[in-house]
Amino acid sequence: MKQLVLLLTLIMGGIGYAQIPDSREDIKVGLVLSGGGAKGLAHIGVLKVIDSLGIRVDYVAGTSMGAIVGSLYASGYSGKEIDSILKDVDFDKIINDNLPRAAKTFYERENSERYALTLPFDKFKFKLPSALSRGQNTLSLLSKLTLHVSDINDFSQLPIPFFCIATDVETGQAVVLDKGNLAQAIVASGAFPSLFQPVVINNQILIDGGVVNNYPIDELKAKGMDVIIGVDVQSDLATREELQSAPDIILQINNYRTINDMKLKAKNTDIYIKPDITGYTVVSFSEGKKIVENGVLAALKKQAQLEEIANSQIIKPKVFKPIAPIDSIRINNITISGNDKYTRSYIIGKLKIKPGETIKYSAFVLGVNNLAATNNFDSVMYQLQPTQNNTAYNLDVVVIETKTRTFFKMGLHYDDLYKTGVLLNLTRKQLLFKNDVSSLDFVLGDNIRYHFDYFIDKGFYWSVGLSSRYNQFKKNVPAASLLSQEALSATNLNKLDVEVSDFTNRFFIQTVLGNDFALALGAEHKRFKVVSETIFSEVNNDETVFDNSDYVSFFARLKLDTYDNKYFPNEGFLFDGDFHLYAYSSDFNNSFSEFSIVKAKMGYTKSWGDFSSNLTVQGGFKIGEDSSPYLDFVLGGYGYNLINNFIPFFGYDYLSIPGDSFVKAHLSMDYQLFKNHHLVADINMANVDTNIFDTGEWLTAPSYTGYALGYSVKTFIGPIEAKYSWSPEVKRGVWFFNLGFWF
Repeated sequence: MKQLVLLLTLIMGGIGYAQIPDSREDIKVGLVLSGGGAKGLAHIGVLKVIDSLGIRVDYVAGTSMGAIVGSLYASGYSGKEIDSILKDVDFDKIINDNLPRAAKTFYERENSERYALTLPFDKFKFKLPSALSRGQNTLSLLSKLTLHVSDINDFSQLPIPFFCIATDVETGQAVVLDKGNLAQAIVASGAFPSLFQPVVINNQILIDGGVVNNYPIDELKAKGMDVIIGVDVQSDLATREELQSAPDIILQINNYRTINDMKLKAKNTDIYIKPDITGYTVVSFSEGKKIVENGVLAALKKQAQLEEIANSQIIKPKVFKPIAPIDSIRINNITISGNDKYTRSYIIGKLKIKPGETIKYSAFVLGVNNLAATNNFDSVMYQLQPTQNNTAYNLDVVVIETKTRTFFKMGLHYDDLYKTGVLLNLTRKQLLFKNDVSSLDFVLGDNIRYHFDYFIDKGFYWSVGLSSRYNQFKKNVPAASLLSQEALSATNLNKLDVEVSDFTNRFFIQTVLGNDFALALGAEHKRFKVVSETIFSEVNNDETVFDNSDYVSFFARLKLDTYDNKYFPNEGFLFDGDFHLYAYSSDFNNSFSEFSIVKAKMGYTKSWGDFSSNLTVQGGFKIGEDSSPYLDFVLGGYGYNLINNFIPFFGYDYLSIPGDSFVKAHLSMDYQLFKNHHLVADINMANVDTNIFDTGEWLTAPSYTGYALGYSVKTFIGPIEAKYSWSPEVKRGVWFFNLGFWF
């Protein structure tokens, strides 16, 4: 009688069984979850309802996002726990493969904070990357979440048996992944073409399973399931009004087969749940809360049928036990495969993991990111294999070395000093040695510039570097920054049009401790020229030359940088100290004697939600009797990467406040109005003059103050900014505009 009631209820609900289980047998329930990117978050809502009704799921199958959610459920997380986990995930970092700044060396940080576009360049031909993201952050997240079942290689032995679908990109055939490393399998199943690069498993190149089988119901039924609960989050075909771009059309073409295939599969699903995902796309992760709620609503529409399933099950589901978060792990052994040009010691050095030690899991992930951030590998896959007593893990790392050694990069920039600039870069790895990199920047625009770097990276040992750069700009500056009091009185000028050019060459050695600390020692040659056509020179019958000298110096630089972002830091500390001993000059002005310049900068950033503050203090002074002022400190303007001793200072235009010594304090307050949009307020104050550390003036009330209020937008080409600054001393405002990364 009970079986008859169940059958009638299901028929009335529009659902039929291919076979009615015997009343003495338990009902086996299979759960199939389709792919759909962010729309797949609706699966979580359905799982929450399934858990609340007490349904025992006997097998889970999924594709793409369905594989990710399904694998977490199969490994022992409840629907509610999965909801909590994914709420805290920054999907932008996952999709963009935005490796933390802390994972990058100083050289790699400069690259990521300078160029908007990077393209492989081989045999004078440009190549497009295989995908926007390598999926490194995705693998790290899923490896941590599934670490408690990492000893299980047969997915049928998981708390709930599981399999997922991927596509063999070479044959176009569906591949059932039911054995191996769980995290790698679901990364492969979700490797959306062009967004995530393919994953190599068992010598097969795998991409998103949704390409060939986005709803593996037939494979699930073959596991002996009596009832199939299916959740479909695929979009319907777009209308002509919605087809506005080439990607829209390409996606529509791909959806023809998937949607037509789904019509038949939906009919074969015993309880078919179709959440409302209208208006959402595969990347609508910011709407995750609403998508999950829509999954709940869709499941509740089938509540009567789901309750009948729960009531008819003899064996009830196991109670979900909380899965303890992973804090630390012990690594016993490390095996590395796939490397050829890069040695085992190089890879372990980047991982910063010593066999036999216990480390924080966050440090382990950072080590993997260190290796990936070198960009010397197309793929860094790893697996943590627990030892027999489950007290430690063996780490297996499989790398695929990047074959392309040459890259073409581009950047775009505008500021009020250098004006418009288009940055073209050619980078070559392994030019002379396996671990070297050479890079040439050439800037076209209002002020032509170049910057060449050659660096032999020896990790913790002393690395060797060469650099050469040429900078130039023209600027209308206060006459007081270049002329003496006598000259000012004689000429009666307030402003001078000056042209500054700087040609600098360096040789240095550098050692690092981690990625955040570096000590460099080296020698420098500089040719510095400052000229003006404002003042007529009787000697040259042309422009006035203030300086045109060659300088030779020796330097030491100590830098500690833990900022999480160069332009919009939320946390971290900065110390940047520099000492230059100028030992020789060609002495254009016949006034040179040996002198030194010492300067240092310290900064600290702290955030509270969407609000962050950054406090920076810096200072510098000259040691010696050199009377040439042209390498002294000059404050004013706004920007990064300013040459020599030019120091930004709000409220004043560039090169406004000169002196051979200075102290400055700067407080920046940043409020993120909404994603990537920042309202920033700045206060800076300084004392600048001659010998202020001898006279004690550096401890007096500030002689110069300035304020700024600006709006900044974070984009892929860098920050786009407009700032209005004002100083009570000059009683006028100065606007500063910036477009793109500084270079």
